[in-house]
Formats: sequence, C-alpha cells, structure tokens
Amino acid sequence: MFITLETDYAVRIVSELCKDPVKMDAKTVSERAGVTLRFALKILRKLVAEGIVRSYKGTQGGYEINISPKDITLKMVIEAIEGTYCFSRCLAPDGVCNRDMSGKCSYQKAFCEITKVVREKLDEYTFDKFIDNSEGNA
Repeated sequence: MFITLETDYAVRIVSELCKDPVKMDAKTVSERAGVTLRFALKILRKLVAEGIVRSYKGTQGGYEINISPKDITLKMVIEAIEGTYCFSRCLAPDGVCNRDMSGKCSYQKAFCEITKVVREKLDEYTFDKFIDNSEGNA
C-alpha cells in the first residue's frame, strides 16, 4: 500500500508553502514542489477547501499557507486529498462489510484498531518538524 501520487505531491506543496511563508503564484509552487502546474492547481484547490492554504485572486494573486506549520499535521494533508483515513473500506461511513452479513465481522475490530493507531500517528507529525529537519540537512 502506498499513498497516492496526488497525496505525495500535496505533502510537497504544503512543505514548500511552509518553508517560504509568502504569497506564491501557482507556477512557482509547482516548480518548487516538482509537480506539473495542472496537477498542482488541482491539489491547491483541495488544500484551499480544507483551509490549509489560502488563495488570492487577481494579478497579484497566489497561494500561501493558512495555518501555522506547527498546527498542520500529515493527517490533515492526507485527509484533505484522500478523505478520512480508514484501513479498510468497510470502516468508511458508507462502507459495507461483505465478509459477514450478520454484521459481526471478526476483522472489523482489528481494522478499527489499526485505523485508530495510524490516524493518531499521522497526527503526531507536524510540518514545522519537517521544515526544521530539511533546513538542517540543506
């Protein structure tokens, strides 16, 4: 299992916006993150919709981080792109367990615990720590 390429790019985009907290045009964001402009715009729309990034329209428009990097978690960015993380589709709000029609799936408890652990761990990683580490390694 891997996160999607879109999510990987979203992490890069948020990292770039956190490193240089000034308004940037989409072209600059895409170049710095190594993402095509078209894909970056799609991702930026999702990040704006979740309030992680702020957008400005017009000739002086652009994008900037909307939340302090210390308050942005990996979970926030991943879920802005992918939706709420669940280890199995059967745990999703609209999910249905097709293993056990009685509603007592023996795997569901394990999948629930795994989901909880992963979500908690993703919440521990904040972008200020990533920036501090990347700048120290530059």
